[in-house]
Amino acid sequence: MKKLKTKFAIIASLAFVSTIWAQNNPAKKPEISFEAFETKLKQASPNAQILDPRTPEEYNQNHLKGAINTNVADSNKIELQKVIDKLDKQKPVFVYGINYGGRGSQLAKKLKEQHFSEVYELPGGISKWIGAGRPVESTTAEGLTLAEYKKLLASDKLVLVDVYSKYCGTCKKLLPIVDSVANEESSTVKVIKIELFDNKQLGKELNIESVPTLILYKDDKVVWQKRGLTPKTILEGYIHDEIARK
Repeated sequence: MKKLKTKFAIIASLAFVSTIWAQNNPAKKPEISFEAFETKLKQASPNAQILDPRTPEEYNQNHLKGAINTNVADSNKIELQKVIDKLDKQKPVFVYGINYGGRGSQLAKKLKEQHFSEVYELPGGISKWIGAGRPVESTTAEGLTLAEYKKLLASDKLVLVDVYSKYCGTCKKLLPIVDSVANEESSTVKVIKIELFDNKQLGKELNIESVPTLILYKDDKVVWQKRGLTPKTILEGYIHDEIARK
């Protein structure tokens, strides 16, 4: 009976969250696929026009080769416009943020408003680019190896992995939920946090498509995985279901 109630709680939470999300966030699908973006980028190389709208700190850690840092969050819009004015409007421009949407979409919209003929936003952002094992210019180490990661997974408890970025807004919203679960379920759940941009090779091994990504392991096997913001009730529901199956 308890298990049935848990499932009803999960379904109700999912329905509520989906409704609120749909009301406040109209569906926005990539205009092209990840593969098409990559093909067009290669065709435009070696002089491709690539803009990275993240902060200088993010850019310095990891960025696509040839990308110019523009930082759309900077209050000095004059500098951003100076960069845009140097671009050729008749040639494609490639933009990306952490994930798809957000700063990447802001910049893409601005370019389209200024009548650039072709503007492409990277589906999945630099998170998916790294998760797909594509090359980046980087000042950070590769981070954990898969073998080291598997050692961390070794536990007689369930293991919840939070793959995040400290620069990601949604990741920051998810953090207190993960911390709460780590505290309340400490006897049955081990929590591991992985900063994607400090662990690029592991991101590739796990095939990360966006941050945050939650992965739940049981006996070293993935039993549940979800991208984006996950309500606490849903996360706890899956955890309790797996505990009940032991």
